[in-house]
Amino acid sequence: PDLSGYEKFGLGNVKYNISGIHVTAVEFPSASISLIPGTGIKLVIGNASLTIDMNWNIKTWMFKDSGRSTVYISKVFVTAIFSTPLDNMGHTSISLTSCRTTSGDIDIKLSGKS
Repeated sequence: PDLSGYEKFGLGNVKYNISGIHVTAVEFPSASISLIPGTGIKLVIGNASLTIDMNWNIKTWMFKDSGRSTVYISKVFVTAIFSTPLDNMGHTSISLTSCRTTSGDIDIKLSGKS
């Protein structure tokens, strides 16, 4: 979905809009799934990265600008635990019990009129 809103900075407000958000690349160089007896499933993703392209525009009382942006997020680590209980009918269900995510680097490239 598109993102829009405004933020107050110093002498005025900055109105922004981010649209056309597309994930263009995802890499999982290290991923593993293991069973946890009596609990469920553990998913570990290490050193992942993703690239996101988007359009942006900002407007203040003093100027306005718009353009394209590419965001590259790297060194992403995720650990998630899923429980897998049986319901009354004996069917397995799955639910997220815990999740921890960290990211190391974020590189943002902006292109616009200014």
